[in-house]
Amino acid sequence: MPRPIKFRKVGFEPDVTYFKPAGVPLRELSEIVLTVDELEAMRLKDADGLSETIAAKKMDISQPTFNRLITSARKKISDALSKGKAIRIEGGTYKLNKTKKLD
Repeated sequence: MPRPIKFRKVGFEPDVTYFKPAGVPLRELSEIVLTVDELEAMRLKDADGLSETIAAKKMDISQPTFNRLITSARKKISDALSKGKAIRIEGGTYKLNKTKKLD
């Protein structure tokens, strides 16, 4: 029997969920999907400057899982920026943490 999925805690759901290069029609763009939990990992590590250990605790996941999330997110963002792709933010295995702010 497979292990049950553990939800990652996120502190917010983004209001803006789509980014694209300026001047390129949407129909001509490829897109990548960045999950909400990957975005949260980037926010905690890169924007807030937290260590992976502390950020992983805030998301209620292990440090190796956090590292996989951040690595995946950075690879997707790098691919989108270097190749002119659109970025859609949606999905992921997460629960919004409404009772306690993660900042």
